[in-house]
Amino acid sequence: MEVKDKIIDGKAVAGRVKEEIKHEIVERGIRPTLAVILVGDDPASTVYVNNKKKACEFCGIESKSYELPFETTEEELLSLIDRLNKDKEINGILVQLPVPEHIDPDKVIEAISPLKDVDGFSTQSVGALSIGKTGFVSCTPAGIIELLHSYDVEISGKNCVVMGRSNIVGKPMAMLLLRENGTVTVTHTRTRDIKEITGKADILVAAVGKPRMIDESYVKKGAVIIDVGIHRLDPEKNGGRKLCGDVDFDSVFEKASLITPVPGGVGPMTIAMLMKNTLSAFDMQNS
Repeated sequence: MEVKDKIIDGKAVAGRVKEEIKHEIVERGIRPTLAVILVGDDPASTVYVNNKKKACEFCGIESKSYELPFETTEEELLSLIDRLNKDKEINGILVQLPVPEHIDPDKVIEAISPLKDVDGFSTQSVGALSIGKTGFVSCTPAGIIELLHSYDVEISGKNCVVMGRSNIVGKPMAMLLLRENGTVTVTHTRTRDIKEITGKADILVAAVGKPRMIDESYVKKGAVIIDVGIHRLDPEKNGGRKLCGDVDFDSVFEKASLITPVPGGVGPMTIAMLMKNTLSAFDMQNS
């Protein structure tokens, strides 16, 4: 098998998803609108927001940007969200996380109307997912399922291990794999004999937040490896590489049947699924 045949190309799949959204928007002659709120000037957040704006422009989604100073109070941010909730021209609302420490992210997430919660982070969205009801699904886990489908990875009946239990990735990822009839185990910092568990996984989703933690000793031969992590490196110390994931790609590559790279794997899918959720929000509000 050639190297390229093992790599799950998130850029290509995300490009297809965005092309489909663009085509549908043009065909229907509609103009969904996404409001993006950024508080402060965190460099990584600024890059993410700009990438989301570019994706909106490509798909034909209007992007309204609210770039607020670091000093913005929690009350001021909540007031803006309330105005956007009431604005019928706005279909989706996204607050770029993390927010400054003086703002409670949980209050921010819950302030967004469930009908406009295109990030899929609210209690109502997560609750709907957990009981199989219609609702917005967190973009990164939804993107991972799209990747697995695109590469004809059978999930039903397979041993699926999710490393990490965050509300944004780990928990919704586990529920989505369960919805696809996978047999799901979630590992975390208190898990014992973790390598014994991950070593049985047919599909391993790494969302631990530690650079290159997952080496070949965690992985069963033939497993599908999904790397959710993204970490910035010192290029001078890492052979020119600027980014890496939670998986030690070079170590794991030979044992994997399929693997996502960093960058170019899961990241592009997160933005593509945000576009898909924004179109869905438009349809829900205009049905």
